[in-house]
Amino acid sequence: MQGLPVQISTVTLAPVAQSNEYVATIKSRRSASILPQVNGLLTQIPVRSGDHVKSGQMLMKIDPRQQQATVDSQRATERQKKALYDYNTVEVARQQKLFDAGVTSRDAYDQAQQAYLNSKADYESAVESRKTQEQLLDYYTIRAPFDGVVGDIPVHVGDYASPLNAVPMLTTVDEFKDLEAYIYVPTERSGEIRMGLEVDLTDNSGKLLEKTKIDFVSPQVDSTLQGVLVKAPVHSTSEILRTAEMIKARIIWSTKPMAVVPVLAVTRQGAQSFVYVAKQQNGHFMAVQTAVTLGDTVGNTYSILSGLNPGDRVIVSGTQFLVNGMPVIPMGG
Repeated sequence: MQGLPVQISTVTLAPVAQSNEYVATIKSRRSASILPQVNGLLTQIPVRSGDHVKSGQMLMKIDPRQQQATVDSQRATERQKKALYDYNTVEVARQQKLFDAGVTSRDAYDQAQQAYLNSKADYESAVESRKTQEQLLDYYTIRAPFDGVVGDIPVHVGDYASPLNAVPMLTTVDEFKDLEAYIYVPTERSGEIRMGLEVDLTDNSGKLLEKTKIDFVSPQVDSTLQGVLVKAPVHSTSEILRTAEMIKARIIWSTKPMAVVPVLAVTRQGAQSFVYVAKQQNGHFMAVQTAVTLGDTVGNTYSILSGLNPGDRVIVSGTQFLVNGMPVIPMGG
């Protein structure tokens, strides 16, 4: 039988990353959970989830009318105390002049001075009480603690906000810089985790988003997930990644030389993978079907865990026409 001309490729060794893929969650190093500090009905929510906000911008407003009434009452009390304080200031000065002139007694002067000191203390106490109530009034306007992006808003206008609620969180604000990938590595691999390990972050379709490295390893095992938390810095912009987004993270433990073959050389029958190796016999070449165990892909090649050795010549063209033992004429390789 005349041999079929085929292109061949010689099996070589190439550095192949030994890695595992895990789910990673993107988080901001600067993230705030917005909680109510006072009780009341929500009257305004001028922002929406996903809005970019500036530091100090109003996020929500709790009905302040009762607290405003308390502040107004305190201000009135302060004015009353101020009037008495001003009067006693003038009176003690007058009594001192009369005492110095010998017109009034020491007892009258002492009483005026005591009244002055008492009214002064009352006024200062009223001032501090008014300031305290005004500061408390500020809590009824909930503001962004820094520039960032508003997260989910699970509450609505008319809901009752209280620090005592079982779930008091009103929303979150995340700063879109200093992002990190949170990765939980199973405990059976905890002995291999170390700082500086390379991590490839990919989207769900396998597209590489960026390369990074582990810069934090938790000293504890998460009892719920039975994994060790590691973190890696993320430098992608908010247009590429968002806080709380789940992506894939491939941790590269090491690299070692492995046999690699072109993807075109591999055929499959069911769950088994094969290549055709051009082997010489009696001065002629034939295609020998060889079962292989595939590893990870490296560019346009497969790493081979078993079945081939460096120097083997695999067939990369016309594999759909080959059968085991068929004569071939190798070209290239």
